[in-house]
Amino acid sequence: WREKFAVDVINGASSNELRLGRKKLATQFLRVGYESDGSWRTFGLRKDFHPAVKVQAEDDITASVTVSRASLGAEAPENPPLASLKFVQNCENRLFQRPDDAIVRGYDHQTELEFAHGGNFYSNYEPLPRSRARELREEAIGFHQFTRPMQHLIETVDSGQGPEYFVCTAFPRLVEGKPSKNPRYLQMRPDLADPRASRLAELSQRLARRIPPGRPLHVPVRSVLAGRRNNPAEEKVPSLACYGPIHYMELPELFMEFISSMTGKSPSTTGAGSEGALTKGPFNALLPVYDLNAALVGYIVSGYPCFLTSAGCLGPQVRVDHDISLLVPEVWCRMWEHERDPAWLIASGLLEPLKDFAHGGRSVLASRLGYRITQTFVNRFFGRIFNHPHSVLTDAMLRPELQDPDEFADAVDTVVATHRRVASQYFEDGSIAHACPPLQVLLHCMRDGHFEGKPESDPSIRALFTREQVLSSDWYAARLAARQKGDIRLWQRHAAYLEKFVQMPNYASECDRLQLRNRLSHARVMLDRVKRAEHRSSLLGTLGAEPTLVG
Repeated sequence: WREKFAVDVINGASSNELRLGRKKLATQFLRVGYESDGSWRTFGLRKDFHPAVKVQAEDDITASVTVSRASLGAEAPENPPLASLKFVQNCENRLFQRPDDAIVRGYDHQTELEFAHGGNFYSNYEPLPRSRARELREEAIGFHQFTRPMQHLIETVDSGQGPEYFVCTAFPRLVEGKPSKNPRYLQMRPDLADPRASRLAELSQRLARRIPPGRPLHVPVRSVLAGRRNNPAEEKVPSLACYGPIHYMELPELFMEFISSMTGKSPSTTGAGSEGALTKGPFNALLPVYDLNAALVGYIVSGYPCFLTSAGCLGPQVRVDHDISLLVPEVWCRMWEHERDPAWLIASGLLEPLKDFAHGGRSVLASRLGYRITQTFVNRFFGRIFNHPHSVLTDAMLRPELQDPDEFADAVDTVVATHRRVASQYFEDGSIAHACPPLQVLLHCMRDGHFEGKPESDPSIRALFTREQVLSSDWYAARLAARQKGDIRLWQRHAAYLEKFVQMPNYASECDRLQLRNRLSHARVMLDRVKRAEHRSSLLGTLGAEPTLVG
């Protein structure tokens, strides 16, 4: 293959532009964060790099189910090789997007294309009059920095064929004389707007897995890559700049992170603190502890590892916004299945544990941050994207304590203090009594630093979060019994409703049209099935149900 590539000879010496035959191979660049003066940190991509085709199908509201691999039989996918698998389905037609970089003309091609279409919903964007379109067109250099769809929108408005007011990606709403940092719009789900991409993705998987059209294609969750926002210390906002680009956390530390729902300063919030699940109280009449129980059981029975990716900053001195979060999927799709295994990554020196240490006369519980990637990880996996991977993430970005040891220690203290504050709420409202045993122990460790004198690092406590111990526990058996009880009630209700309906003489033709008698027969079969002991056995490896809610 080397015979296909060459460089020109200029003034008797080889030049630096690589060519395929006589065709110049252009270099692509990718931004990964900012320098201290605000300029971009750009890096050359490999000549053979081609961006992954990503089909975003969910955002905030997702329905999910966890099933045992055995229940899928021959339809079970080979990967991931987990005992239980999670499947998700989006519940939204539109995604609530904040296109931060779209303010730069021509940078965000997708957002400019969608803004140029009609039927959009905007928040915190300035309504521009028709006269502003004329001014934008006359500003020739700035106008041609936009992509063609946005140029066409401006030309249409200026010609009088469009509406009297329009919205442009480069002009968020002015708040106290400054552009808002929280511009939003509702994006039509890409898989609905472009069904061809979704269809190709499905067809590709069928071909790769040799699944014919008549059989179901089960596509479970393959990787869990949660995001978190960090921030340096500000006047009224404590530092949360202790996280590196990618962290792996085992279940005790991971659920401390999830329970606290901790976030750094965000343009969409008034300050740092806890958000996410803990701000959804008005939309959920149940106690948050029930959701935590189900989530924890799901992670334990399935065994999905979770990797946290950072946004905002890496340490107090390096701003990255969402660049790392957008880069991680490109890295992950180029990793083999065994390379995503935390045990393999740790054994290979690609993840290093953070350890507690003493600083300024106090103990800093850095172990709460789990494991973080090393330069070896960057060289191996970022090298599949960048020409010079070692320069993309510096040692100071991978190890934020090198930037400012004092602020790093303060940020870890912020993490621990948030854990303690949020956990205390479950004791104050009495919902600790409804937490499953591993969750109860974890809440004690978050609030008190220990459970019965044992920290979360004690082997006996960590054993509570293993699949074997959970499946053999009485409290998990109670969840399965509650699930079976709920299933019996469900099919009893279905059968009773159908029996009542088919007995109504005025609806005989409708019963025939809807084949309700066949449905009634099916309901009776299912009722008989869920009453059997085999049904409870088939539930092993699922979430079960909350006993106190089923009754």
